[in-house]
Amino acid sequence: MSNQRAILLLVNASREEAKGAAETISKILVAAGIKIYTPADSDIAHVEVVLVLGGDGTILRGAEFALKGNIPLLGINLGHVGFMAEVEAFTFEKVAQAVIDKDYVLDPRMLLTFQVKRGKNIIDQGWALNEISIERKSTTMAELFVQIDDRPLSRWGCDGIICATPTGSTAYAFSAGGPVLWPEVQAMVLLPIAAHALFAKPMVIAPTSTIGITIESSDASLSADALRKIELDKNDHIEITKNSKQVILAHLKSTIFTDRLVAKFKLPIEGWRGE
Repeated sequence: MSNQRAILLLVNASREEAKGAAETISKILVAAGIKIYTPADSDIAHVEVVLVLGGDGTILRGAEFALKGNIPLLGINLGHVGFMAEVEAFTFEKVAQAVIDKDYVLDPRMLLTFQVKRGKNIIDQGWALNEISIERKSTTMAELFVQIDDRPLSRWGCDGIICATPTGSTAYAFSAGGPVLWPEVQAMVLLPIAAHALFAKPMVIAPTSTIGITIESSDASLSADALRKIELDKNDHIEITKNSKQVILAHLKSTIFTDRLVAKFKLPIEGWRGE
C-alpha cells in the first residue's frame, strides 16, 4: 500500500483558463510529491481531496466522487461567481499551496435522496446536492399528486415540481421563485413550477419529513442535479427525503454566506456603516 498523497483533479475542459490552471497547479503538486488522479482513473481509494476547476456544474460532477470517497471537495470557480466555489480570486499557486498544506475550511452540506416506485418495486434511486425536479415531457401539463408524510397536500397541473436542498435553493429553485435558505438551515424547499392552482406557493419542509409525488399524467421525467435522469410513467410514485450522508465542501477562506449572496447578485451595499 502506497503512502503517497493523492488528489482527484476535475477540470472543465471547455474553458481554456481551466486547462491552464490545471497544468500550473499539477506541476506544483507533483513537485511536492502529490499524485494527480483524474475521473478516468479507477484506483482513487487514497485521494484526500477532490479539486474542481470550473463552475457549479463541474462541482456537481465532482460531488459524486467526493461523496463516494467521503472526502472534501474544493471548487475553484473560473468564470461567473458560483455559490459552491470560492468567492474571492486566488492565484493558482496559492490554491496548490493550500492543498499541499491541507489548509482549507470544511463546510458539510445536506443532500436529498429519492426512490422511484413502480407498483411494489423500487425501479430507481439516487441522491442530489442541489435539487430533484420532476417535469413534464410533452406540451401538456404534468398532473402531480403531492403528499407530505403520507398525508395529501394538493394536486397540481403544472410544468413540474422542484425539491431543493439549502445549497440548491440558490440554483434552479431560486430561478423559479423559491426562497433562499442559508446552508446551515436543515430543510427542504418544495416548489411547484407554473402550477394552475390557487395554492401553489414555495414551501419549506422539515428535514424529517417525506415528500411523496405520484405521477397522474401519461408521463414525466425526474432529474437529480441535472446529472441523473429517469423517465417516469403514469402511477409512478417518488419519495424524497433527507439523505443520511453529506457532501463536504472545502473553502480556502471561511466566508459568510451573506457575502456570497452579495457577490453573486451584486447586491447594493454601498454606504453600509459609512463604508
